[in-house]
Formats: sequence, C-alpha cells, structure tokens
Amino acid sequence: MRVVSLVPSSTETLLALGADVVACTRFCEQPAIPHVGGTKNPDLDAIVSLAPDVVVMDREENRLEDHDALVARGVPVHVSDVTSIVDALELVDELRALTGSSGTRAAMPEPAVGPRRSAFVPIWRRPWMAIGAGTYGASVLAHVGVDLVTAEGGRYPVVELDDVASAAPDLAVIPSEPYDFAEHHLEEIRAAMPEARIVRVDGRDLFWWGIRTPEAVARLLAATAGW
Repeated sequence: MRVVSLVPSSTETLLALGADVVACTRFCEQPAIPHVGGTKNPDLDAIVSLAPDVVVMDREENRLEDHDALVARGVPVHVSDVTSIVDALELVDELRALTGSSGTRAAMPEPAVGPRRSAFVPIWRRPWMAIGAGTYGASVLAHVGVDLVTAEGGRYPVVELDDVASAAPDLAVIPSEPYDFAEHHLEEIRAAMPEARIVRVDGRDLFWWGIRTPEAVARLLAATAGW
C-alpha cells in the first residue's frame, strides 16, 4: 500500500514495520522521503496527486478540516487517537494490519516497582505549560513510577512555577522537545523548587509513540534508577 503519513510517530512506526511511505511531513525527520507540508498545514493537492491508498493522521497532531477535505476528495484516511501506552501498542498492530506489513515491535518492559516519585514536566515557556493527565506522556511516566504534580489541570495546563513548587515535586523532567529549554530556563526552575532534581530526557521518548514505545520506556526506566 502507498501510504502518506502526516504524523511523525506514525511515520517512524510505518517505516520500521516495512510499509511503503511515499510522503510525510517536514517534522517527521525523514529527509529522504518527499514532504507534503507540516502536520497542521499539509499540502492537500500534493497528497491527492500521489494517489495514496491511505493517509495516516492523528486526532491531536492534525486538523479536522484537513481530514474532512481529504475525505471529501475521496482519499482514504486512518485516524489514531493515542493517549496511553496501550493505545500506542494497539496502533502498531493497526498499522501493521492496515498496510499488510510484517515488522514487529520490541516487548514492553514491566512497570516500575518500589516507591513512586512526583515530577513537573514543562513543555513550554511564556507561559509555562506542562504535561497533565490523559496524555501519552503521563502514561509513560506512570509506567516508570513517576506521577505528575500537574495532573489536575487538564492535558497541557498553563502553570505558575510557584504553584508547582508548592507541590514539592521530586523531579523536574526536562524534555528536549517541543520547547528548547536553555540553561536560564532551568535556573528559573531551580530557583523555584531547589529540592527537585532536574533531569533532561529525549522529548521523543515522551511524545513520539508507536514502534519506539517499548524502548523509550526502557530508557526512561533505566534513567529513573538514578533519579
């Protein structure tokens, strides 16, 4: 099947499964594959001209109006909605069946045992925003024994550092994306919550799901051993 993927996580997964990805977005980190715009502004004419058997989209990553426009032009679309580890693993199986691919994923590590820790995980600055409940990142962290102090504010709450500090998180987990936190940002966090241990992680391990999920969890489990 000829597949156009408008979701970086799904592009990575499809390629690992051996699917024929004929185009993807410029955010998919696949320079050798033709690009058809971004996740929020895909080039619909370019997609249609490729005559794909299916376009892979995601509820959070992509826009409803682009989905509807593709459907109206007769393009088959598969939409994911990944908010947990379970969803991520099920999607790998869905994409394998959808494309007739034969690749497999690694086995999932068992959940962490022992005392749980609390964490603040910022994803943006000006305003400060964080991971909240009901997200894939929260599910991954829960699996490795880490609970979010921002779990009550929605999926991606806007927060004040003083309010976060009042929850006394054990950790400040700093992902490499979607925001490029510089050292002066970390100094703000240290000043507000000096008892929290700051740990940098690969943002893709928290926000890119699918084929990478088992190994991402294993990396985060290994990292938590030293936290």
